[in-house]
Amino acid sequence: MARMHSRKKGKSGSTRPARLEKPEWVELSSQEVENEVVKLARKGFSQSLIGVILRDSHGVPLVKVVTGKSINQILKENEIVTPLPEDLTNLVKKALTLRKHLESNHKDLESKKGLQRTESKIYRLIKYYKKKKQLEPDFKYDPEKIRTIVMR
Repeated sequence: MARMHSRKKGKSGSTRPARLEKPEWVELSSQEVENEVVKLARKGFSQSLIGVILRDSHGVPLVKVVTGKSINQILKENEIVTPLPEDLTNLVKKALTLRKHLESNHKDLESKKGLQRTESKIYRLIKYYKKKKQLEPDFKYDPEKIRTIVMR
């Protein structure tokens, strides 16, 4: 399927491991992996970064394969919640940096178009998360108010 805001096709990114059982070379137990996830989350790492750190430094291919729970489920059990979902947070950060850039570069029309595209993605994601009841029904995207939530 083609991308919405470009003329490109294809999907880039890494592929998930094919096996859905715990490999024998993983030395950590499920409880140790859960403790590591909680420790990294308390340090301020995002869910995707936690997965990357566990994969690269501890040799855990998938947290769900080892523990039976996703990183999100582990964090909910330990009452570590983020104010916004991770993908929405990343898009909001991108929009805020584009707004800051446009304050000093008024004539940068490509960045203005990029901001419009990013904010349209934000609005679509907000609508999705309201349907899934992960955001409050009265949640509104206001760049000035959301800056305090995201930029901590």
